[in-house]
Amino acid sequence: MTTLTPIWRNWLQLITLSLLLVVVMEWLHLPAALLLGPMFAGIFLAINGRPVTINKQGFSAAQAVVGAMIAHAIPPSVFGRIAADWPLFVVCIFSVIFASAILGWIMAKLQVFPGSTAIWGSSPGAAAAMTIMAESFGADVRLVAFMQYLRVMVVALVAVLVTRLGMGAESAEHAVATFTLFAPLRAWPFIATLMLIAIGFLIARRVKMPSGPLLITLALGIIVEDSGLMTLELPPWLLALSYALIGWSIGLRFTREIVRYAARALPRVLLSVLTLVTICCGFAFLLVKFAGIDPLTAYLATSPGGADTVAIIASSSHVDIAFVMAMQTGRFIVVLITGPAISRFVAKRLGK
Repeated sequence: MTTLTPIWRNWLQLITLSLLLVVVMEWLHLPAALLLGPMFAGIFLAINGRPVTINKQGFSAAQAVVGAMIAHAIPPSVFGRIAADWPLFVVCIFSVIFASAILGWIMAKLQVFPGSTAIWGSSPGAAAAMTIMAESFGADVRLVAFMQYLRVMVVALVAVLVTRLGMGAESAEHAVATFTLFAPLRAWPFIATLMLIAIGFLIARRVKMPSGPLLITLALGIIVEDSGLMTLELPPWLLALSYALIGWSIGLRFTREIVRYAARALPRVLLSVLTLVTICCGFAFLLVKFAGIDPLTAYLATSPGGADTVAIIASSSHVDIAFVMAMQTGRFIVVLITGPAISRFVAKRLGK
C-alpha cells in the first residue's frame, strides 16, 4: 500500500480541517465562514510546521472572482438612492470613515500594530477587499485580517442582538440565510462571467497595479452589469473555492510569534472595535433625531462593516432596505477608493 508524501498529507489535512471548520461555523451562523474556516486551518498548519504553498497566480485569480462578486452585489438602484439624498449619505459615510481612521491612528500611535497595518485593519467595511489590498500597500496582511474579521464577527453579533431587541427572537432567526453549495447554474452567463474574470486577471498581470485583479475585475463587472450587457453568474462553489484560496494564503503566513502578538493585542483591538460600534450607534441616533429614520434602519445603515450580514438581516426585517444597502454600498465604494490614500497619509504623519 502506497503512503502519502508529506506535501500531499499536509494538503489533505488542510482541506479536511477547512471543511470541518466551515461546517461548524456555518452551523453556528458565524459570518465569513467560507474564508475564516480555511484561514484558521492554514494558521493551525503553519504554526505546527506543516507547510503548504499557495500559488500566487491562484491567489490573484481568487481576487478577480471576489472583484466580480462585489460588482454583482452592487445594484444599480443604489446610485439613484444616494444621488437623491446625497448630503445625508456624504455626512454619514465620511463620519464613519473619519472615526475609524482616528481609531486606527490611535492604535498605531500606541503601537498596538504598526502604522499602516492599524489603519487598514480599522477600515470600516469591505473586509475581504481591505485584507487583499493591504498587502499591496505594505501592511501586514495577517494582522489586518485579524482586525478586520474580528470586527466583522462583533458587528454581526451586535446587529443580530439589536434586531432581536427591535423585532423579537423569531424574526431575528429568520435573518439567517441558508447556504447551498451547488445551486442551479445558468451556463452561458457563467461562461461569460468566467471570460470577464479572465480578462480582468490578464489585464492586471499587464498593468501590475496594487490589488489589480480585484479592482480591475470589479470595474469591468460594474460596467457590464449597470449597462445591461450581462448579468454575472457566480455559483457558490466558485466563491467558496476563491474564499478558501484567500483564507489559506493568509493563514499559512502566520507564525507562532504573530499569533502570540495578536493574542496580546486582542483586548485593545476588541476595545477599538466596540468603540467604533458605539460611535456608529451615536450616528444612528442622530439619523433618528434629525432625519426621521426609524431606529433599526438607522443602526443597520451605519453599522461598520459586515455588509453581507447586514443585508441578510435587513431583508428579513421591517426596515428601509434600500436606504440600508445604499449607505453600506456607498461607504464600501468610498473605503475602497480612499483606503490607500488614508493609509499612506496616516503612515507618513506617524513617520514624522
